[in-house]
Amino acid sequence: MKISLKVRLAFWYSLIVGVSLSAFGLFTYFLVSNELNQSLDSSLKKVSESLNYILNQSQDEIEKQKEKPQRIAKANKKDKFAVFRESEKREFVGPVLGKPSEADIQSGLFDENNPVLTAVYEHILLNTKNYFIQIADTNLQIVWKTKNLKSNTLPFLQNTQLFFEEERSIPDSIVQQAKSTFQEYSEGSFENIYIENQKVRLFVKNTSQAIISVGYSIEDIENTLNGLFSILLYAFPIILIISAIGGLVLSKLSLRAIDEIAVNAEEITASNLSRRLPEPHTNDEVGHLTRTLNKMIERLERSFIQIRQFTSDASHELKTPLTILRGELELALRTPKKPEQYQLVLASALEETERLSNVVETLLELSKADAGQVKMTFQEQNISKLITDISEDADILAEQKKIRVEKKIPNTVIACFDSARMHQAVLNIVDNAIKYTNEFGKISIELSEEEKYAVLKVTDTGTGVPKNFLPYLFDRFYRVDRARSQETRGAGLGLSIVKWIIDAHQGIIDVKSQLYYGTAFTIKIPKKRERKDDEMEKSSKFY
Repeated sequence: MKISLKVRLAFWYSLIVGVSLSAFGLFTYFLVSNELNQSLDSSLKKVSESLNYILNQSQDEIEKQKEKPQRIAKANKKDKFAVFRESEKREFVGPVLGKPSEADIQSGLFDENNPVLTAVYEHILLNTKNYFIQIADTNLQIVWKTKNLKSNTLPFLQNTQLFFEEERSIPDSIVQQAKSTFQEYSEGSFENIYIENQKVRLFVKNTSQAIISVGYSIEDIENTLNGLFSILLYAFPIILIISAIGGLVLSKLSLRAIDEIAVNAEEITASNLSRRLPEPHTNDEVGHLTRTLNKMIERLERSFIQIRQFTSDASHELKTPLTILRGELELALRTPKKPEQYQLVLASALEETERLSNVVETLLELSKADAGQVKMTFQEQNISKLITDISEDADILAEQKKIRVEKKIPNTVIACFDSARMHQAVLNIVDNAIKYTNEFGKISIELSEEEKYAVLKVTDTGTGVPKNFLPYLFDRFYRVDRARSQETRGAGLGLSIVKWIIDAHQGIIDVKSQLYYGTAFTIKIPKKRERKDDEMEKSSKFY
């Protein structure tokens, strides 16, 4: 089953959103849980420290009373836990939760500007019913506890045996063991306990004055976390469905331009390659794709034009000698002729056959080059010797037309080339120069060298080539003047072969011409190839 790109994009989009939401939900849940628990622990600590401060203040007050005259001290004699016993008389839950008396205010113990008492009010008055507070002396005797504990007691320390004042007496050995254990928990200890099926977070602090146990119901925290979990649980599928629908819509909108490109591309065939895809006025990926496809269609159009031109020219080049050959043979058979006449007919037929054979061989060679089946052996060697040999051949070819051949060839110029193919290319250029130069004309063969290239320049004083024809000079079957080509027996493939050979050598070929004044070919052959294998061989392809 094939799944469309739109559905796949929507699926991956939804998957990413789902994973991100899950990670975010878990992170949020644990972060909130951690923050709430840390805040609760901090609150319990502050309440414990505030109560310890009150006890210390009470102890200081007792010490001051002792320093007064005996009569006054006896009248005001109180212990350090008196403040909590008096709070019981005022019937409020927890320490200092009711309105303090005038005597308490005058003593300075309940100063409204006292930061410690302010902390007690902040952490207890907000929700007094959920706080459980118990104070025991250093003998493990419970001195005071909040009324919401009822008959329950809070454990003195974490991971120690619970002591219940009303249920049993405490042996001295356990008391001594507990006292030694208290010293290890002077900083306080946290644990979770249950009071009447209610989960409570407990903080127990052992001080020099008392053992302070402060607990708080974590029901609110659990309710908050459960509410958060429910929100995340219900929001997850809703957001996921919305993201899936949104992803499908976005992918459809994003791929609409691709669909339009596909529709327009299907309408382009071999018969209308001149048509182009409409390009959007954007620099995004779709615009880049459209421009790339248009460039590809343009290359295909040029290739089709070249193929049609090649087919037409090849048909013409093959048909012309066959037509001539057939006509001459029919003429010879029409009426009896003398032996000399038959010899002329056969000689003409042989000439056309040779021309046809040359065209076929050249086409076959170019086809092999196109398929990358022509191998060349590149070697760093003296190109001066090869050019000298070709210039001597040029003397022979130019002698019939009384053409003067000027040479300027240094003794030693090194280049990397295939001898056979380079001889073929240079001889073709020189032969064309001689063919298209009038009698008593002049050609020049000049070899020089640059930093990276050996440079060959072949100049003639021939008929020249119009400037508008120069870009097509190396195309297959291209001829500037067909009538002139018929005279020289040219098929328009020679310069195509030359261009292919020079390109295979990683060289450069350039032509400059002026009509009626001559043509100059410049060939640059690298002294060293950029890429070589161990045998200096490369399969070269004609482009």
